[in-house]
Amino acid sequence: MASASGQPHDSPSSTVSRPLHRRATALSVAGLVAGVSLGLPGAGLAAGGVTVTSYGHSALLIQGGGATVLVNPFKAVGCAAGLAEPRVRADVILASSRLLDEGAPVASGRMLVTPGSYRVAGLKLEGAAIPHDRIGGRRFGQATLWRWKQGGLEIAHLGGTASALRPEDRVLIGKPDVLIIGVGGGAKVYDGAEAAAVVRALEPRRVIPVQYVSGSAPSDCDQGSVEPFLEAMSGTPVQRVGRTVSFSAPLSDGPQIKVMR
Repeated sequence: MASASGQPHDSPSSTVSRPLHRRATALSVAGLVAGVSLGLPGAGLAAGGVTVTSYGHSALLIQGGGATVLVNPFKAVGCAAGLAEPRVRADVILASSRLLDEGAPVASGRMLVTPGSYRVAGLKLEGAAIPHDRIGGRRFGQATLWRWKQGGLEIAHLGGTASALRPEDRVLIGKPDVLIIGVGGGAKVYDGAEAAAVVRALEPRRVIPVQYVSGSAPSDCDQGSVEPFLEAMSGTPVQRVGRTVSFSAPLSDGPQIKVMR
């Protein structure tokens, strides 16, 4: 068998190449271990899972599986007044609609608003139309609900609708690992009781409530707090996780509610 220099191992040069080869092998193994322990790009992705960062309102940045997804970027208007706009970069941006509080073009990346099937950054994303309000979309038109798999987890996003789910919606959504759902009420978002009914119907393992107000509501905002939803889900474990939460794949049985800041 030839050495890296092209000489047979029993040639004089092999006395030098053997220790160099062993040292190079040792360095390669050490580098691999360091790559895993230090979290270098690409290291550990096979393990699955996602990390979710909240920007407030219904804007979430979801990282995992080699891709970054931004959900519902907003302008600081309406119920999002006073919040810092999520001016970040993502591989794909999913919006419930083109309304400025849930589909503003403030971030960088490929933005999807229209229902359909898409493949972006190695992700398969499915979007379906659903009335935005409780009157068949006559006031706010249609919204888009989203479903995709990322980091080994099935994720569904219902952050911008107040409409009851139809049978075809439930088929598309399935039984998600992570459900993102609006809970603050108002004309175009589920209230606490409505959101709780959807959660019970879909049986997700983890729930991230969005589209609610913390503290005093802006003057032109019709949404309330997360508390009515938590009361309607009485008996379900609740964890207030702050701005960031990570989910490993596979998840244990749920549901569990993760309240983000």
